Amino acid sequence: MYQRLLGEVRFHQLLLKFDEDLAARTREGGCPRCAGTLHWARYPRKPRGGPASLREQYSQRASFCCAVAGCRRRITPASLRFLGRRVYLATVVVLASAMRCGLTPQRVSRLARELSVPRRTLERWREWWRTAFVHSPFWKAAAGRFMPPVTLAALPGSLLERFRAADRAGRVLALLRFLSPLSTIGHGR
Repeated sequence: MYQRLLGEVRFHQLLLKFDEDLAARTREGGCPRCAGTLHWARYPRKPRGGPASLREQYSQRASFCCAVAGCRRRITPASLRFLGRRVYLATVVVLASAMRCGLTPQRVSRLARELSVPRRTLERWREWWRTAFVHSPFWKAAAGRFMPPVTLAALPGSLLERFRAADRAGRVLALLRFLSPLSTIGHGR
């Protein structure tokens, strides 16, 4: 079951490693505006969900600032751990939303209790998938890559099922990679 994946330390350590690699590549690329050197910075996060043993490692997110006077542009690299400014980890948002689709009210209550996600938050995420996500420029550009079309009413579960991998962890990882552009400012709005 996907729910077990939320507590797997090795899976979350792998996501952390991928995020570190994405940050290193972003820094190596320099400032997109002026090609200046990027200075490394981290800003605090208080993510909810995931293993408690990784709370400290997950409490920061990489960010960069251009070193050139007059530019000073800030760049936040893509992430597999975070989905925009949401306080819950991307895996929690994706998997809880996928598990939420089609569940009875009793199962929704149990899911909310087990993941420590308020029922209202689950409903808000479901609404985001059905409205803001499907109308976003990101999805409009990406939707054509899926044939037959993804069932929008069953997002993100219907999207998760489109990614092929040897196991469920690989499938979730592929979906998080796909969604990683939404983890930066401006893509998910």
